[in-house]
Amino acid sequence: MMKCPLDCEMKNKNARHWIALASLGLALCAAPTAGAQQNPPGAGTTPTLKVSTEVVNVLAIVKDKKGHLIPDVNKEDFQIFEDNVPQEIKYFSKQTDTPLTLGILVDTSPSQGRVLSIEQEQAKSFIAQVIKPKDLAFVLHFDVEVELLQDFTSDKKMLSRAIDETQINGGGGGVLPGTFPGSASQGATHLYDAVYLAASDLLKNEVGRKVIIVLTDGEDQGSRTKLREAIEAAQKSDAVIYSIYYYDSGAYGGHGMIMLGGGGEGYLKRMSDETGGHVFKVDRKHSLQDVFKELQDEMRSQYAIGYTPTNDKKDGSFRKVELRLADKNLKVQARKGYYAIRPEDREK
Repeated sequence: MMKCPLDCEMKNKNARHWIALASLGLALCAAPTAGAQQNPPGAGTTPTLKVSTEVVNVLAIVKDKKGHLIPDVNKEDFQIFEDNVPQEIKYFSKQTDTPLTLGILVDTSPSQGRVLSIEQEQAKSFIAQVIKPKDLAFVLHFDVEVELLQDFTSDKKMLSRAIDETQINGGGGGVLPGTFPGSASQGATHLYDAVYLAASDLLKNEVGRKVIIVLTDGEDQGSRTKLREAIEAAQKSDAVIYSIYYYDSGAYGGHGMIMLGGGGEGYLKRMSDETGGHVFKVDRKHSLQDVFKELQDEMRSQYAIGYTPTNDKKDGSFRKVELRLADKNLKVQARKGYYAIRPEDREK
């Protein structure tokens, strides 16, 4: 079991940790370097190339007013704006078969004690149906600390074994060292630390579709990372956060009082909404099995939209992104923006 403090680099990375062609998206076009000498045909060497176009990628979901997924929207039905300035959509595709990089984050704090076995069963079923040979996934759990149980792999047995290894930690008593030095005594649910680690240490240099699934009641206790910092890390990594809100009122005195717990749904909604995902709520009308099925359908219905920003400055600022649809009866779900990362910050 590998413990992963947030300020460490993940040393044991899978070979598929490709070099990112661009921090904010795939650089899909290449052109000969200006002034570079072209080798004559048959010289046996390749001309020097450089990336000439950087693309901002946005994953989107479209639903009607009743919440039904709409799988047949075309490129011309979308408009995209950056800081209220119209942008030209250069790349458009449906993401049903695009490779997926997936992180599963499991809350193992005491409040999840009575629901963890259900989460394990359904998470393993989800992996069995979703993960394809070209996909990769990792599993980590969080309570008084954050631990990576399984690094990137497409091996479903290894992923299932890692999920089975999740177990409730007594929490809050300093039995295990915290994610940060001295943090164990501050609380037993380092949710924001877990999201930050998954985004910044694991997903940052991956490319393509990147998704974080968090199974939790949304209560954070003891994280040194703030909510805003966790969201920012996900946005900089181009990761979509899907939250599965599973709240056991019995863990908070049986009455679900906000002062004793149950107020975490709003924080999950903020994380998910700002990154292009949303919150799935387990309740009497929606079992965890139902929720995973809905999540699976949604991930199969994503649209990938790419554009080259008219503002090409890399100044580290946050750029607001808005997708609009010609049909006002439809609603689009996508991330709220991205960071124009400075070149010198990309290798950090």
